Amino acid sequence: MELRTVNVIRYITPLREGGSLPALADADDGFKYVVKFRGSGHGTKVLVSELIGGMVAKAFGFQIPELVFINLDEAFGRTEGDEEIQDLLQASQGLNIGLHFLSGALTYDPVVTTIEPHPASEIVWMDAFLMNIDRTVRNTNMLMWHKELWLIDHGSTLYFHHTWTGWEKYAVSPFAQIKDHVLLPQAEYLDEADQKLKALLTDEKIREIVDLIPDDWLNWTQDGETPNDLREVYYQFLTTRRDHSETFVKAAQDARKALI
Repeated sequence: MELRTVNVIRYITPLREGGSLPALADADDGFKYVVKFRGSGHGTKVLVSELIGGMVAKAFGFQIPELVFINLDEAFGRTEGDEEIQDLLQASQGLNIGLHFLSGALTYDPVVTTIEPHPASEIVWMDAFLMNIDRTVRNTNMLMWHKELWLIDHGSTLYFHHTWTGWEKYAVSPFAQIKDHVLLPQAEYLDEADQKLKALLTDEKIREIVDLIPDDWLNWTQDGETPNDLREVYYQFLTTRRDHSETFVKAAQDARKALI
C-alpha cells in the first residue's frame, strides 16, 4: 500500500458541508482533490482517521476515491478574503490528505438506490469495526458515480484517539451508534461478513496500514511517546478490535432486529 504525494496549486472553494471545512483544490498532477486540512479543529487526528479508514475500506475491496498526501505551501491563505479560511490555510501548511474529486457524483439516496444485502453487511461491519459515526440517513458519506457505490469521508472514525487514554476499553466495546447506520436494514449477512473481512484484515495488513501514518501527523503526544509508540497503539487497537468482533457484530444484529 502506497500513497502518492501531490502539491496544491490552486484553492478553488470551501466545501461547507463538512464541519472541518474541507475544500476543493487543484493539484500539480492535473487532478482536483477534496482536501482535509490539518489545521481543522481536531488537527491531524482527523487525517489519521481518514487515512486508516480509507485504507481499511480499500483492503476490503470497496471503491473509494484515491487518497493522496497533499502538500500545502506557506504562500496559500495570504490573499484569501475569508478570514476563517485564511486562518485554516495558514494553520495547515505542510502535509494534509486529499481524496480524488469524483466530478458529477451524486450523494447516495437509500430511497432511490438499494444496496444488496452482502455488500451492505460488509459496510456495516467495517463501520462498526472503525466506530464510524457518519454513515447515517442524514449523512450517508456514500456516492453514486457511474452507477457504482463509492465510500467517502472516514474522518469521524476511531474516535477513541480524541481522548487516547483507555483505548483498551474502546477496542473491545460494542458500537451503539450502529443503530443509526443507513444500511443496517439490509445488513442480513453480518456473520458472513465477519468471517470474510476478518480474514482479509491480517496482522500484516493492519501493520502496513498504520505504517503509512506520517511522523508529522503524530505530533500531539503529551507523555513523551514517539511516533512509533503511537502507531503501535493504533496497531494494537485495530488488531484487538478485530479479534473481539463478536461484540460489535452482536450489537449490530440486535440493533437490526429492533428496526425490522
